[in-house]
Amino acid sequence: MFYRLFGRIAQLIAFVLNGKALYQNSDRLPLSKNYILVAPNRTWWDSIYLAIGASPKEFTFMVKEELFKIPVLRFILTRGNAFPVNRLDPKPSTIKIPIKILKSKTTSLMMFPTGSRYSTDLKGGVALIAKLTKVPIVPAVYQGPITFCQLLKRKPIIIRYGDSIDITDIKKMNKEGVTEVERRIQVAFDQLDEEINPYYKYVIS
Repeated sequence: MFYRLFGRIAQLIAFVLNGKALYQNSDRLPLSKNYILVAPNRTWWDSIYLAIGASPKEFTFMVKEELFKIPVLRFILTRGNAFPVNRLDPKPSTIKIPIKILKSKTTSLMMFPTGSRYSTDLKGGVALIAKLTKVPIVPAVYQGPITFCQLLKRKPIIIRYGDSIDITDIKKMNKEGVTEVERRIQVAFDQLDEEINPYYKYVIS
């Protein structure tokens, strides 16, 4: 209930600050099953727009554990389906949380494979979780304001979802298997970006 309430509030704030965002290919999102929504992390708020466009599907999120040390944020995050992760020293138990959620609930997982806004290198967690849970990997990209100043200037925001990425032919999630999944995800990101704007280039701010 809190997730839906927070979602409505976030949608209202997003509209007031920047107007109506454009969501493309929302019909490609699975309706009857869970999935892993992956996207390059480009701003503080791209996860909010990605979730709004995929509504009414609810998501769980990995959030750096430092934020859970702030009482107000911890209250919001735990009720917004987020769970803490130590990015510098991730523990095996961390990956068990989204696996359990994907298998037992109607909640999907949103992940940023690069890990942060300051990296463009993909990490292997998505591949392993998808393989163990047998849920689809759905790519998406955000194009729009990167800074808060740009957001207030109402620079257009576009979210584009892609077709599910098939990894059923990859039998083992060894180094080669994970690398191939990462390659397919990156190809999907590049294709979606080009479909929106062939000249788009993300500049890390």
